[in-house]
Amino acid sequence: MTDPLKPSPSLLSKLGSITVHVEEMLSNKGHEFDLSALKSVLNDVEVKAWLKSMQDMALVPVKR
Repeated sequence: MTDPLKPSPSLLSKLGSITVHVEEMLSNKGHEFDLSALKSVLNDVEVKAWLKSMQDMALVPVKR
């Protein structure tokens, strides 16, 4: 991972996907597909590396 504050276009797309699926999942029209899609994106190597870098910089919460 290079600079976590300058994410690649592919990472930005994945982070956007997480946001959209969370919004959809929490809506009245939420679907089990949203949870499945979230799990898939959250298991992505690039997303995991970025999240670790951001946690190391204390810019996002550390998991409980």
